[in-house]
Amino acid sequence: MTQDEMKKAAGWAALEYVEQGAIVGVGTGSTVNHFIDALATIKDDIEGAVSSSEASTEKMKSLGIEVFDLNSVPEFDVYVDGADEINGHMDMIKGGGAALTREKIVAAVAKKFVCIVDNTKQVDILGEFPLPVEVIPMARSYVARELVKLGGDPVYREGVVTDNGNVILDVYNMKIMDPKALEEKINAIVGVVTNGLFAHRGADVLLVGTPEGVKTIKS
Repeated sequence: MTQDEMKKAAGWAALEYVEQGAIVGVGTGSTVNHFIDALATIKDDIEGAVSSSEASTEKMKSLGIEVFDLNSVPEFDVYVDGADEINGHMDMIKGGGAALTREKIVAAVAKKFVCIVDNTKQVDILGEFPLPVEVIPMARSYVARELVKLGGDPVYREGVVTDNGNVILDVYNMKIMDPKALEEKINAIVGVVTNGLFAHRGADVLLVGTPEGVKTIKS
């Protein structure tokens, strides 16, 4: 089974967590695109979706799924999204696709977070994947200096502007032993919008595409 086939299996497995008449939170990325394809097959059974990125919004609209503004939705049952890394405590690094801030906002509103990944994303310690930090453009150099003080090597992701008009610093060479504490420390730096650690709002359910099929892990 190829990596893409494992992603597809995990994406389609997430349909089990979508109830009739639901509004579904939808994330961003290659695995989520498979979930959107799956969601389109039951679009007449759901009320619609809220989206974490312009890319996912466009894809859903093209498939006839209604997309609501998050401000008009007080709460919804389930948010389905991928991860760049996830550990055994369901803490994640997200933001490889630069949609981390909207993903974190949508995740905060959802009652349940279902994370869909292939088995290459599971790690013991977070940090092999560089940690994305979304930054107000004028604060980029200041925030980079502060991230160095925390032990990281920040690199400006050139040519990337987020859906919110900001820039991304990718922080390399960090072994993240305490994801919750680091998430707070980085978010406290002036000029940081948010960072890609999803530890305070981790996953509730993890669906892992493996060569043997989809494995389900619950927190």
